[in-house]
Amino acid sequence: MTTYTTLISAPDLQSLIASGAPLMVFDCSFELMQPTAGAQQYAQAHIPGAVYANLDNDLSAKHGAPGAHGTLTAQEADQPASGGRHPLPSRERFAMWLSSVGFANGMQAVVYDRQGANYCGRLWWMLKWAGHDAVAVLDGGLQAWQAAGGAVNSGEEPAHFQTNFQLGTPLRQLATASEVLARLQQPGQTVIDARAGARYRGEVEPLDPVAGHIPGALNRPFAENIGADGRFKPADVLRAEFEALLGGRDPATVVHQCGSGVSAVPNLLGMEIAGLGPTALFAGSWSEWCSDPTRPVEKG
Repeated sequence: MTTYTTLISAPDLQSLIASGAPLMVFDCSFELMQPTAGAQQYAQAHIPGAVYANLDNDLSAKHGAPGAHGTLTAQEADQPASGGRHPLPSRERFAMWLSSVGFANGMQAVVYDRQGANYCGRLWWMLKWAGHDAVAVLDGGLQAWQAAGGAVNSGEEPAHFQTNFQLGTPLRQLATASEVLARLQQPGQTVIDARAGARYRGEVEPLDPVAGHIPGALNRPFAENIGADGRFKPADVLRAEFEALLGGRDPATVVHQCGSGVSAVPNLLGMEIAGLGPTALFAGSWSEWCSDPTRPVEKG
């Protein structure tokens, strides 16, 4: 069968489902300011058989319990793989979740949301990080599925039998705050910030305690990857836009970040669609960076 590794169209997903190929579809709908809204949206309408993946509960680590000197402590299996407001769970903990929902290594994964690929990209990247290449974002999300005549279900779906998902060699690079700091403003690293321009410039900061951006970071709001039709822009358009942003910098040096490592992924995926990837993700992003007052901050 055809393996999809970046995007899949709604008609291609319909054909894949009809073929009976081993497949699991994930609905990652979420609203940052209303954390329960995504589950409600899923309950109202979702692709038949889709598993709901909640950003807070399934795709982020528990922050742990307060420890000495205000630090956070957690059992070893629950040690986050990153900092920030949405810390990555360990690869082992993520594999346990995949197994619990019945996802197996031989399956094609398709992820979608209703929010312009803002949230489903997280699961796309995490599966790559877990060593699973056969994962694609449904281009245009649930809206494209319905526009193509795709059926939807409401309510809950039957549970799947547990599997034993096996981790593979990571297929995408996770950058840490210390690594980003060590390479700051050096030719070997180009940081791209996916937040809105006003947040990048430090004019407003609705979520984190410090306003501004990582010194030297370039700004490309993640929504710029999406065209007026709700789908990713064509590969040649994305390539031209990223090359203009990079201004001659080597695409291989790029590290993506945003507020908490979620909305940076559409930029990362956009570069891959454009033939300029894969690139690295600083998952802790601004929320982790600005938590340490010794790290430099730039405004404007």
